[in-house]
Amino acid sequence: MEETTTIDISAVNEKIAQESAFIDLLTTEMNKAIVGQKHMVERLLIGLLGQGHILLEGVPGLAKTLAINSLAKAVKGSFSRIQFTPDLLPADVIGTLIYNIKENDFSIKKGPIFANFVLADEINRAPAKVQSALLEAMQERQVTIGDETFKLDAPFLVMATQNPVEQEGTYPLPEAQVDRFMLKTIIDYPKLNEEQLIIRQNLKGDHEPIKPVVTLKQILSAQKAAREVYMDEKIEKYILDLVFATRYPEKYDLENLKPLISFGASPRGSINLANASKCYAFIKRRGYVIPEDVRAVVHDVLRHRIGITYEAEAENVTSEEIINKIVNEVEVP
Repeated sequence: MEETTTIDISAVNEKIAQESAFIDLLTTEMNKAIVGQKHMVERLLIGLLGQGHILLEGVPGLAKTLAINSLAKAVKGSFSRIQFTPDLLPADVIGTLIYNIKENDFSIKKGPIFANFVLADEINRAPAKVQSALLEAMQERQVTIGDETFKLDAPFLVMATQNPVEQEGTYPLPEAQVDRFMLKTIIDYPKLNEEQLIIRQNLKGDHEPIKPVVTLKQILSAQKAAREVYMDEKIEKYILDLVFATRYPEKYDLENLKPLISFGASPRGSINLANASKCYAFIKRRGYVIPEDVRAVVHDVLRHRIGITYEAEAENVTSEEIINKIVNEVEVP
């Protein structure tokens, strides 16, 4: 029995090596426009391969819009950007029915959600009504306008951004809605030498145009292949331990975390952690998941799924630190 598993793994490994050949091409192409920010580019690819969506948090000017736009160009997919504002309506996102006088009938005008890559800029600026219209499309991958339902094109990736600095006039995303995002990635400033390069490139103004290097068909095929990445039962157990430690820290010798956590990660957290680990292995061109893959994505998958108590806030303890303690304590297979 063991022998067949080994043969299977080597076959899967070979398949993944072939299927993931375009990853280097895609990254190189995106790097023409984006300097540094390797973490963000990697997370975008995980979201794309795992059919998930990404919430990016960072101060303005860190190439968030540029990143998803570059990805859309390199994949030859359609791209749309929605600037969320307090006066935005659900119809501005998904589309609406328009009365046509000539035809004496209603026609459907589709909104910017009908694209492969959708950038929801400053999602926390729009009221809950608009946020929920977008989140329904993200979850169901379909949109209902009037009495007609439209399937959204595949691949479909929403990248929402949040500005952590200015909180006046914003509507924070409720926990249940934040949970719909596969990853929440925090973006930091570039390093000094990277920023020097950014200045030079921008002052020269001769950006190399991004060419389409991958087809949408290849992406859809890669999404299927990423699901086939082998995950051992021990790794599954490790993922479950990490998630369960956010719910019942006392069972993992982490009693001191109990008063700091108001609620732990949902089953969606376990699914996304397993999915993101497989996609990370795929990006690293490996046909099987190792514990390092799980550890590489655990912060992005869980940071928005752990509720912290007032006590934690008073002690300035973040969900980030809670995850660090859990990762250090839970036994690695």
